[in-house]
Amino acid sequence: MSTFTNGRQGEERAAQFLESRGLRVIGRNYRSKRGEIDLVALDRDTIVFVEVKAWSAFAFEDLEKSITIQKQRRIIETAKFFLSEHREYNRMAVRFDVIFVGPEEVQHLAEAFMERV
Repeated sequence: MSTFTNGRQGEERAAQFLESRGLRVIGRNYRSKRGEIDLVALDRDTIVFVEVKAWSAFAFEDLEKSITIQKQRRIIETAKFFLSEHREYNRMAVRFDVIFVGPEEVQHLAEAFMERV
């Protein structure tokens, strides 16, 4: 299976996971000049920007390391761009989550990182 196909299947499983927990996915693969956000969801009064990591052979600890400070900054900047285009969400709380999708499990890290001032 190609990396692209594996990634898309992981994103689909992550979206289903979030929806099974009451979140509403409102965007997928949002792109700006700064980067991409895999999923955008609503969790009551919070907008959630989600990075999805799909894996078949890596340890969870290895995947955690793949969300570098630079990757976090790109996601945060892309989220700001999203909010500038979708002002209807500007008054909501913002959260950055990471979902790890493996062959047999899904691990959700809510509030995995935040913007540092």
